[in-house]
Amino acid sequence: MRRVLVGLLTLLIAGCAAPIAPADSALSLGSTASAAVAAPARNAKISSIRTTDATKGVITVVGTLTPAPAAGTRIPLHQWIPSLKRWQEVAHGYSSGSSVTITTVQPGSIRTYRIAVGAQAPYAAAVSPMISFKHYVWRGMFKKGLVAAGGAGQPQFTVVPPNEGPRRAEADLLANQGGYVWGEVDSTGCRYVRNWLGNLTDGLVRVSLHNGTTAMTSIRMQQETETWLNYDISGVTRLRLQVADIRSGYGPYVSIDSLLLCTN
Repeated sequence: MRRVLVGLLTLLIAGCAAPIAPADSALSLGSTASAAVAAPARNAKISSIRTTDATKGVITVVGTLTPAPAAGTRIPLHQWIPSLKRWQEVAHGYSSGSSVTITTVQPGSIRTYRIAVGAQAPYAAAVSPMISFKHYVWRGMFKKGLVAAGGAGQPQFTVVPPNEGPRRAEADLLANQGGYVWGEVDSTGCRYVRNWLGNLTDGLVRVSLHNGTTAMTSIRMQQETETWLNYDISGVTRLRLQVADIRSGYGPYVSIDSLLLCTN
């Protein structure tokens, strides 16, 4: 009888030893979870951002992704929209090795940008540090209209209407003999002005640029000639363009085509 009991006890002990396997499995799963937490991170960075076409408003962004994602991975470019208080995708590119190039057309602006890359095992999604960028774009001088105009001798500063000049860059400046005419625009956020001038006067005139009422630069134009008057206007918030008669039979008459390089 004792031998039977010993045999039964031996079988029971052996049966109780079998459940040790789940403990091994739990240890194995725990090791896998730790490995996942410790997986290396992917880094994203905007290595350069610049305006590559100031006429069309093209921004080119070059990003670096390390380690490199799968070739052809879609990489979005986000822009922070202050009025909406959120990020918005404005363009995207596709990775090539550890690099990506993204282009987008934007109006003149000062905005914050970032790039992002989605999760790819074993790496989680990554977002680059934010970068603020001043995007200068050429626009018509009169896009925001004249803020003031004046002169002497029946001055006329006539901006070509939008249906005839949608760029808002063209105007005609006239005054009587011996007179002068000027017009001012708000140039806040602008750093350069480019003026094409066509002198239709039957004589000699002076065209000048002013910071408010302070003259910055000027040029004399002979009868029926064309020229350019360009100038760095960084820090100028009230840009005045003026035409004055020097010697003519009927008074100054100059046509202009003027552009500002601005972030607005």
